[in-house]
Amino acid sequence: MVQYQDRLDRALAAISDPTRRSVLERLAGGPASISELADPFDISLTGMKKHVAVLEEAELVSTEKVGRVRMCRLGPRGLDEAQEWIEAHGRAMAARLDRLGTLLENDDQGEQR
Repeated sequence: MVQYQDRLDRALAAISDPTRRSVLERLAGGPASISELADPFDISLTGMKKHVAVLEEAELVSTEKVGRVRMCRLGPRGLDEAQEWIEAHGRAMAARLDRLGTLLENDDQGEQR
């Protein structure tokens, strides 16, 4: 449970940054080098390496050194755990809203009598 929670925390923290979300969107189209990832942003290679390191720590991105270039690709786990967590909490919220709706309907019927 603790390991799952740590991975979930890292994933959610990683995607909280718009630059890192953009990197994930770019990598969804295929692998890219750090330089290619940094190009669309006003950011240094060192700055992009730091963003990639956060994504790599969260297991959202994997990197591999190919010659002098560090290539990045989406990690094997992706956002699976975050998606599962969001869906589970979404189902719980929907159930709570359904119960509230039932309570309100019952209350309305009681007032109409």
